[in-house]
Amino acid sequence: MNQKHKLRVQEEIRARSVDLVWSYILDYENGLNPFPERKEQIALWSKYSSNDVQEDSEMLRIARVINAKGFKKLDSLHVACAIAAKADYFLTTDDGILKKAMLVDAIKITDPIGFIKEMIT
Repeated sequence: MNQKHKLRVQEEIRARSVDLVWSYILDYENGLNPFPERKEQIALWSKYSSNDVQEDSEMLRIARVINAKGFKKLDSLHVACAIAAKADYFLTTDDGILKKAMLVDAIKITDPIGFIKEMIT
C-alpha cells in the first residue's frame, strides 16, 4: 500500500471528516503487539473514534456467520464490530480479508486506496 494513501485517511480521521470506529478486539490485538512504540501509537488512535464497540451477543452472532464464510476468527470479530457499529466501510490492508470481501454484503470491505478513490477525492 502506498504510504500517502494511509496518511490521507489518517488526516481525514483527525479532521473528523471520516468517522473511526474502535473496538474491544482492536484493544485485544494491540495488547499483543510486541513493539511498545507501535502499541502506544496505535492506542492513541482510539481518541479519534466516534464509536467503541464492545462484545455482545448480536456482534458475536454476526462474527460466527462471517467466520463460517471462511474468515479467520479474529478477522470475523473485527468485521462484525464494524457491522455492529453500522459503519459503511471496513478498511484493511490484509490480503486475506480483501480476497473474501465479496462474501460479506453487510459492509463494504476495501483498502485505503479504494476508499480514497471512492469517498474522499
